[in-house]
Amino acid sequence: MFARLPIIVLSLIVVAVVFAPYIAHYDPIAINLDEIKAAPSLGHPFGTDCKGRDVLARVLYGGRISLGVSFAAALVSLGVGFTAGLLSGYYGGWIDTLLMAVVDLTLAFPSLLLAIGISVVLPPTKFTVMAAIALVGWASFARLIRGQVLKVKEMAYVEAARSLGAGNLRILFVHIFPQCLSLGLVILGIKFSGYILTEASLSFLGLGPQPPTPSWGNMIGENRAYIISEPWMVLFPGLAVAVTALCFNLFGDYMQEKYSSYNDGQRRS
Repeated sequence: MFARLPIIVLSLIVVAVVFAPYIAHYDPIAINLDEIKAAPSLGHPFGTDCKGRDVLARVLYGGRISLGVSFAAALVSLGVGFTAGLLSGYYGGWIDTLLMAVVDLTLAFPSLLLAIGISVVLPPTKFTVMAAIALVGWASFARLIRGQVLKVKEMAYVEAARSLGAGNLRILFVHIFPQCLSLGLVILGIKFSGYILTEASLSFLGLGPQPPTPSWGNMIGENRAYIISEPWMVLFPGLAVAVTALCFNLFGDYMQEKYSSYNDGQRRS
């Protein structure tokens, strides 16, 4: 039951974000000067912010930005890293040397600082945040997938396919790719919580979607001055970030455990 709990919570978060218009009956960017800094109540379960905007509506609509940007960045990271890892591990030689040099250079910088540096150069939009996270995140995928490819390409069935005249593309995408896909998904599950936190950090610093467009990070940044007097403005978007990242982290650990158990079973058989 405990293993399923993160999946249940994540499902509820995704459903709430997708059906935000049916849950929150307020415009997330509409300013209401008559209800500035209103405490949580039946009318506004999460209260209102410094401009009278409903915090619940902004958290739900902001989740669309935060989760959407993180998910898109994760897919781009997975795609680029997977391709680089496959090519590097399979072909070796100068391709491996060149790609791994780029990977080492990328991993040499702290990921958040590198993402901030990329975001500063580009205009502050959700696409900038997505690009920054993807450009930082692909390298770890590439290194781990490369290691898996180096192991799989020496297996007997790959050698048999090669001896029967199978071309490189067929070997890569029919015989090697499926054996690496599960590892890639496990890595994705583990790293997604980091993507959520990175997106929130960049938005908090003003490098992501600009107000009045809500995202969890810029909601915290915009209202941080009221954290003592009106804590609900920061508390609820902060909880959204924390709970989502924690659930993805637990889910990633669960996937890693299942993947390890599967590999152990394969070795015994």
